[in-house]
Amino acid sequence: MTSDTQTDATPAQGPVLVVGGTGKTGRRVVARLRERGVETRAASRSGDTPFDWQDRTTWQTALDGAAALFVVPLDASPSPTPALIEQAVASGVRRIVLLSARGVDTPGYFGPDQDGGGPHGEGEQAVRAAGVPWTILRPGWFAQNFDEGAFLPGVRGGTLALPTGDGRAAFVDADDIADVAVAALTEDGHTGEVYELSGPRALSIPEALEEIAKESGVRAAFVSIDESTFRDGLLSQGVSEVEANLWTGALRPIAASREAVVLDGVRRALGREPRDFTDFVRDAAARGAWG
Repeated sequence: MTSDTQTDATPAQGPVLVVGGTGKTGRRVVARLRERGVETRAASRSGDTPFDWQDRTTWQTALDGAAALFVVPLDASPSPTPALIEQAVASGVRRIVLLSARGVDTPGYFGPDQDGGGPHGEGEQAVRAAGVPWTILRPGWFAQNFDEGAFLPGVRGGTLALPTGDGRAAFVDADDIADVAVAALTEDGHTGEVYELSGPRALSIPEALEEIAKESGVRAAFVSIDESTFRDGLLSQGVSEVEANLWTGALRPIAASREAVVLDGVRRALGREPRDFTDFVRDAAARGAWG
């Protein structure tokens, strides 16, 4: 959908600041921009441009001279994203692409205790009110959670225990997310767009694990557990109560198969179909992701 108050603009000329530039999505965005010859700053606590969400003294140096901004928000409430957006616009940033999340505008998507969009909803409101061209990306669960994220220890360890039951999700490839982000940062035609991103088909967790086993030879069993057991397990590992609640809530859309609906954002943004989970598994196995 296109905002009534937004008109398309020529992509901003100058450095692109990628906040979260060493994460799953951010590092892919950085690599693609640099391949295009775009001056790019990878901003994070470990990136080439120092940036710490918790230390606002690092923000201005990262922003100085930047023409465009890609933001991977911090999962914290109240969100610091609105303050960063305000400071970015005041510093001369003229194009913003925000990584949000699927379902932030759907009441009850993450459960009754997490309505209102949370940190992602706060970020979206700030971007819409910023007064510069913007694009919002709303991906569902990443395929990369199986090879470099939260599911990897369970896959490698032989048992993946989650409170998802027989729910299904159309896992989206982070490479597709990065391609859409780069298009929005460097091309015309994306101003005021909200791209809902998913893969081309839905799978259950056991089906995803079976695909991984067939391609890599690494077989993991899925164990369906209840939310309280999952949450207690996170707490026992030293995860904070806030983070444990966020992770538990984030899995509810899979359990309810709300993530199973295939969305058209990749096709609308790029004019092609999203990558299939099988393609992701084949590439990850070839890299030795699962041992």
